[in-house]
Amino acid sequence: MEDAKETPGSQPDKTLLPVRVKAYVYRVYPTRKQEGTLLWTLRRCKELYNACLEERTAAYKMAGVSVCYGMQAEQLPQIKEERPEYQEIYSQVQQDVLRRLDKAMKAFFRRVDEGQTPGYPRYKSNARYRSFTYPQSGFEIIGALTSHGTTKKKTCRLKLSKIGHLKMVMHRPIKGTIKACTIKHDGDHWYAYFSAEQAIAVTPVHPSTRTVGVDVGITSYATLSTGEQIANPRISRSTEQQIKEAHRRLSRHKRGSHRRARAKRALTRLYRKVHHRRQDFLHKTSRRLVEQYGTLVFEALEIPNMTARPKPKPAQAPAPPQGSNSGAQASAVTHYLPNGAAAKGGLNKSILDAAWGRFITLCAYKAEEAGGIVVKVAPQHTSQLCSGCGVLVPKDLSVRWHSCPTCGAELDRDENAAINIVRRYELHGPIRERKKRKSTRKVVGAGSAPQ
Repeated sequence: MEDAKETPGSQPDKTLLPVRVKAYVYRVYPTRKQEGTLLWTLRRCKELYNACLEERTAAYKMAGVSVCYGMQAEQLPQIKEERPEYQEIYSQVQQDVLRRLDKAMKAFFRRVDEGQTPGYPRYKSNARYRSFTYPQSGFEIIGALTSHGTTKKKTCRLKLSKIGHLKMVMHRPIKGTIKACTIKHDGDHWYAYFSAEQAIAVTPVHPSTRTVGVDVGITSYATLSTGEQIANPRISRSTEQQIKEAHRRLSRHKRGSHRRARAKRALTRLYRKVHHRRQDFLHKTSRRLVEQYGTLVFEALEIPNMTARPKPKPAQAPAPPQGSNSGAQASAVTHYLPNGAAAKGGLNKSILDAAWGRFITLCAYKAEEAGGIVVKVAPQHTSQLCSGCGVLVPKDLSVRWHSCPTCGAELDRDENAAINIVRRYELHGPIRERKKRKSTRKVVGAGSAPQ
């Protein structure tokens, strides 16, 4: 296959160099016949996934036998004999379906070992199984855009084994060695994801040595310790009314009808638009910060805990009158006090719309490529401590201005937090990552314990 290669020259052995894996996403435009073939392939992969999941579940429930990936991969030739249609699907695509299930099962047992309460891997419907992967070979880019090309956009062909040549638009060249290709169905769009390995020959050096603290929020998306504020676009909130109307139109149509299918496609387009707008904002904002500062300091936020629903507040039920026969029924009814769940739900929606975790992840990998670093510090009391004198000034979340009665400091609450964040890094360094608890489950071998 044609991989985009770096400029030839005297370089050290790439096998000894560290590598990073980067994904490239391109839009694919299949014909109507090719789209039918792609959908047919997705359905067959979904059937194989569900059948293998059923085999693992039934084998353990009925005989206490744990079925692993190797045992199921050995059955693929027999499946092709009994189901000839699976001969029309590339062999490594079918193997990747089994690896995907094996990965889901291992992740389930890992979370069980860590003390979490995960859900068991579910059976996939047509709407939940939307991609298949060529993990090593079976694909080729014909007429790929190179780094020396003069055009910004180029149409090429993606050759997929057992499917054919698909039209694809490459808006940027691929750097490195392509290792895998994933075809994904998103509503009425198709995308090709390429995983490329890039050798890091020389560690880059960031041109700036400036360090800045970044306090993420909702009123302002991010406030820097320099005083600069980045406005929050509130992307999901701006499209919320349109999404609600699309949901209402979808609910009024009969299941399985063509009108419901059209309404579902319209709803999918709205969600895709929100996702693309958010990704565009996060990429541009993270790129600008990484280019300006060599070190970005964030808080180590526990976003799942911040967006958890409030616990219910049970109220003590009144005692039934003496001699009443409804005492058992009254004791079974539990009354609850208001716990602010409605207001907390709106706050949670705004936090998730901001996508702070995704923003920090983008800053981290962009900084690594540019020679900078992203570090995290403890988030406790960054908004309450005064950046001028260090005195604790308690304030509610609704108070957006910091006024210190001791030193007289007057500044924005988020700017005060950003200054405390960068100062905490300079004094105490980054926070240490928590070590994951080791697994205590003993695995004797396939057939004796679930894997």
